[in-house]
Amino acid sequence: MAENLEQGVLFPDPSPPEGTRVINHQCLYRTRDGNRIVIGSPGIVLHQYPVQDRIAEAYAMVSLVNQSWANQREVASAFGCSVRTLRRYQQHFLEGGLGALAHRSGYPRGRRRLRASRTKLIQRLKSEGHSNREIARRIGVCEKAVRKVLRRLGWKPQTSQQMLLPFGDADPADPNLSASGTGDSGVSSADVPVGADPNLSASPSDSEDAAPFSLDTDPADRKFDRVLAHSGLLEDAVPLFRPGTGIPRLGVLLAVPALVGSGVFDCAKATYGHIGPAFYGLRTTILALLLMALLRIKRPEGLKEHAPEDLGRLLGLDRAPEVKTMRRKLSRLAALRRAVQFGRALAEQRVALRGAALGFLYVDGHVRVYHGQRKLPKAHVARMRLSMPATTDYWVNDEKSDPLFVVTAEANAGLVRMLPSLLAEIRSLVGDRRVTVIFDRGGYSPKLFLKLIEDGFDILTYRKGRFRHVARRKFQKQTAVIEGRKVTYTLADQEVRLLGGKLRLRQVTVLSETGHQTPILTSRRDLSAVEVAYRMFERWGQENFFKYLREEYALDALVDYSAEPDNPTREVPNPALAAIQAKLRDARAALSRLRAEYGREALDNVESQRGTMRGFKIAKGQLGKAIRAAMKRVARLEARRAAMPKRVPVGEVVEGDVVKLAPERKHLTNVLKLVAYQAESDLFRMVAPHYKRVEDEGRTLIVSALASAGDLEVTSDELRITLAQMSSPHRTRAVAALCEELNRLRTVFPGSRLVLRYSVKQG
Repeated sequence: MAENLEQGVLFPDPSPPEGTRVINHQCLYRTRDGNRIVIGSPGIVLHQYPVQDRIAEAYAMVSLVNQSWANQREVASAFGCSVRTLRRYQQHFLEGGLGALAHRSGYPRGRRRLRASRTKLIQRLKSEGHSNREIARRIGVCEKAVRKVLRRLGWKPQTSQQMLLPFGDADPADPNLSASGTGDSGVSSADVPVGADPNLSASPSDSEDAAPFSLDTDPADRKFDRVLAHSGLLEDAVPLFRPGTGIPRLGVLLAVPALVGSGVFDCAKATYGHIGPAFYGLRTTILALLLMALLRIKRPEGLKEHAPEDLGRLLGLDRAPEVKTMRRKLSRLAALRRAVQFGRALAEQRVALRGAALGFLYVDGHVRVYHGQRKLPKAHVARMRLSMPATTDYWVNDEKSDPLFVVTAEANAGLVRMLPSLLAEIRSLVGDRRVTVIFDRGGYSPKLFLKLIEDGFDILTYRKGRFRHVARRKFQKQTAVIEGRKVTYTLADQEVRLLGGKLRLRQVTVLSETGHQTPILTSRRDLSAVEVAYRMFERWGQENFFKYLREEYALDALVDYSAEPDNPTREVPNPALAAIQAKLRDARAALSRLRAEYGREALDNVESQRGTMRGFKIAKGQLGKAIRAAMKRVARLEARRAAMPKRVPVGEVVEGDVVKLAPERKHLTNVLKLVAYQAESDLFRMVAPHYKRVEDEGRTLIVSALASAGDLEVTSDELRITLAQMSSPHRTRAVAALCEELNRLRTVFPGSRLVLRYSVKQG
């Protein structure tokens, strides 16, 4: 019955008007005065072109099939061609785009290809009054290309006679789609497009980029926005919330103020722009990935375990993106290869927000083990005490152990090699302020220390290698209160010289209860010995950060299994040298055993039988001959080792193509997990004054609050979130205090104009 009613609305007369051809129950076209318009249910204008424009007609036919408005047979019958011809059009369009529909030999050489979706976007932006230069900037092409596209399409300014989309009026009762008076932008309801949300729409004159709007009136049914996205007319679906009670995992929205404050959405827009026409656009994709991380959905496959409708309500959508969709979005972002630029922009935001916490920076590498079939460079995995195929990421954390940025090392380069480039990046971020870099023994190199100090950095690290133990009488027990914590160490403070006296550093030695001495080197002479030891041992906070992210955020999980070509001229340790070294080690061991046996024979020699050395050598001639042969073998192996290069191009070592794991998608997910952890840390610090056991249970409390259910109420200007009570009264009070702190920020949900308002149910 509903279908018949829809058809009755679309085709009110038993016989179609003159010039009308019905394609199927979803679409038709009308021809009049030499022009043709293709209309889809419920009245959406899909295409409009002159009848003699064969390219436009072929494109309309291809689009109807590709966008599932009709099948090949229906389209071919309606437009008077064969199915084979339509299939040929589809193949030409797939291979060469719109231009290939006019050239049987393919797309014209020398002309830059532009997808059909971009052509529609150019038309829309031009009709909105944007200049060619602005359109070129948004699309990512030159201004000349935009002019050519508009000239080829025969674009003309819109007039009042142009057909409007008959979507009808919006439901004024929907709080997501109505507002009283004028908003902050001063735009009245009469100025807003029909069906648009006054809380979401802005006049183009108010800002360079008009905010998106929705034509849907039911937040649980976003069919109109999906049709617009499918037609290439929507870049991101705006959030429309519907009220409800007992919504699962609603507490994760507690993290939204921290996420907005991190600047992740602004940085994403500035870095990526957009990801093309889509229902799940850039902002929605970034927000979905961040909320996934905070909800401990550790990889896209984890979405299978959650109802899309429930997760969609957290995003303001009818359903959340599923596994394949999320993977496609990640692939599209990774194809732009801007993850490093994105991470740097976020680091700049973090420096601007927390510059005071960057006086001490911790640098360490995290090894991600690879268990696949591809041949990758090996790295030493300290937690497993093995060398395994792996990739190494170097993280820089602030003095609170919160991450600042991450860099993936080329071919597992060591910390000594990576430190100069890492510190150059740090200097570009923090400016001229004084920075003390703290790292472990993996970065120990006196020559490197000298260079870093000359570049204006202070260092703090463990001393490596043999060193003279400090006399017990020089140690003294010292106590201090640092950052609210009372610490006590037994310390000895002295000056040391390295590199033949060229490098003078301060050495603070820590004596443990067992008598073990741990020497710490630093260039900071203004710090007390207690603070030097405290800052050095706080390096374990970064190790705990790695462990936390491995367990809670699946830091080591692969999100991309593809490989890409690697530099075949990159040098790696010579594997033949390692083989010779192993043979040399065995030869020396055999020589040592023969010499030991010869010594035992000499010790047990009976002088009455062999009173002279000559007699002993004659009696043990075979053993002496074996020793001389072993010595010659050792000498030959040493000569071969000396002649071998220590490093060779990797192309000479690896059979077949030299490849590496594609790093872009993994780096992007690492950056987003970094932002999610920062948001969790910000909530941790906000709840600290209201929770006595914050050091022991603070993060557990935050994780529980993020996973809690709650009620949602939507007003004309607020999104009210009422969380369920926690497991105990004191935890409930702490979360309620956190809600009050967040309410003071008056954060607007991304993509809307609804201010977030938090509370906890009263007992």
